[in-house]
Amino acid sequence: MKIQTFLEHHGIARNPFADEDAQTDPVFKDHCILSTFHPTWDKVYGDPAEPATAVVFGEKGSGKTAMRLQIANRLAEYNRQHPGKQQFIIHYDDFNPFLDRFRDKLSRGRQRSDRVLAQWRLWDHMDAILSIGVTGLIDRLLEEKQPSKFVEAELQPAILDKLDRHQARDLLLLAASYDQSTAATFEGRWHRLRKRLRFHTWKSWREFAIGLGVSLGLLSLLIAMWASGYSEWFKPLWLWLVIYLGVCAIAWAPWLNRFQKCWRLARAVVKKMRVGNHETGPVRRVLMHFTREELSNQPLPNKDRTDDRYELLQKLQGLLLTMGYTGIVVLVDRVDEPHLINGSAELMKALLWPMLDNKFLKHPGLGVKLMLPIELTRFIDREDRDFYQRARLDKQNMVPSFEWSGEALYDVTTSRLNACAADNQTPTLRAMFDPALTDRRLIDAFRSLRVPRHLFKFLYRVLVNHCNSFTDSEPVWQISPQTFESTLAVYLRDQDAFDRGMGAG
Repeated sequence: MKIQTFLEHHGIARNPFADEDAQTDPVFKDHCILSTFHPTWDKVYGDPAEPATAVVFGEKGSGKTAMRLQIANRLAEYNRQHPGKQQFIIHYDDFNPFLDRFRDKLSRGRQRSDRVLAQWRLWDHMDAILSIGVTGLIDRLLEEKQPSKFVEAELQPAILDKLDRHQARDLLLLAASYDQSTAATFEGRWHRLRKRLRFHTWKSWREFAIGLGVSLGLLSLLIAMWASGYSEWFKPLWLWLVIYLGVCAIAWAPWLNRFQKCWRLARAVVKKMRVGNHETGPVRRVLMHFTREELSNQPLPNKDRTDDRYELLQKLQGLLLTMGYTGIVVLVDRVDEPHLINGSAELMKALLWPMLDNKFLKHPGLGVKLMLPIELTRFIDREDRDFYQRARLDKQNMVPSFEWSGEALYDVTTSRLNACAADNQTPTLRAMFDPALTDRRLIDAFRSLRVPRHLFKFLYRVLVNHCNSFTDSEPVWQISPQTFESTLAVYLRDQDAFDRGMGAG
């Protein structure tokens, strides 16, 4: 007996339980994302007009990624309805590129996973978030064909005309530090942005023009004097050569001094911005396009501290405010997936703990939604007073356990059935099971499965086992209690093995 035949009999057009990951689940993304919410939704989502931090702990398959996608979807809808008061959305859920670059900048003896993450700091997180945000912003302002998927924002290039010269300088400095695009060369993109901003840099050539002008002018004068019959004045020749080189050295000194300062600054940015992919030469050449005054006292990620990063974050917020975005929402997820971490709770802790800083999490205009594995809660319980004072988790809208009741899981299942219903059909879960299986028994069984992913896997197995027990010529349209209970017993055994790290789940 075919599963699709069974489903069609009950008015279901496609299998509601075939997918398990929210990111690739068309049933969720097309239907349930708008209607099926966890009971803690309001606390985590908050008020989009005032972005706030939320910290959620949940086990694998509990719906953390689904909630992240729902938050992004709801914020996108809010942005469409509130032009001028929008939220800039950053998905901080792919740590691999940043961790790889970070590790590459460490000595070979410190590249073991635990040693790498032991050196990870809050400013590295801030650099990574600013890199995602700035790269995505510039992609949209330059109308790239494939803009960064880690940023959600609608921006028209014409918005750049609203920026004054100081804001244009800030955007170009942010691009010099944080534009990580690989779609074009770093300098090429920077100059495209500069031209689009109409940011003229001829003043930055002043020292170079003085050096070149004095060198060529003096050389021309000496050649003219030699040609006019004053060649006897040039004896001894070596003395005039020394004089010429000395004058040129004086003329070029301001430019050489600025070159050295920009090189040292670029080298510090490349070294201290440990999650970046820039090289010293291109960054130095970009910085040379700013005048000494324009670079004076401007924050750059060239030190091991968060102070400069907070100033750079404020600059980004100021630019976004001019573009109609009053806040930034950072969605953090999938912290157990980077290959350096490989599911280790200790390594997840090393990566995430620097971010649990109240000053960062409560930064004005910034909302950080952290979707964290449940394994981290045992470390929370062991922390000392200093950690709690620094993190202030009591102020972060914390959800200590992303749990589902049996009733909530029953409703989730019903929502998926309705999403997959054939035209003019209203399928019910009750109709798929023998009347001997009461609703209370179904709810109790669902409660033992704990999370949606386990529920969907179990229901898929039940369908497979039932359909394998009958032929197309003699179909049975209701699942028996025996099939249900035997499949549940096997699945719970497999689930226990998965919980102990001894099975695939």
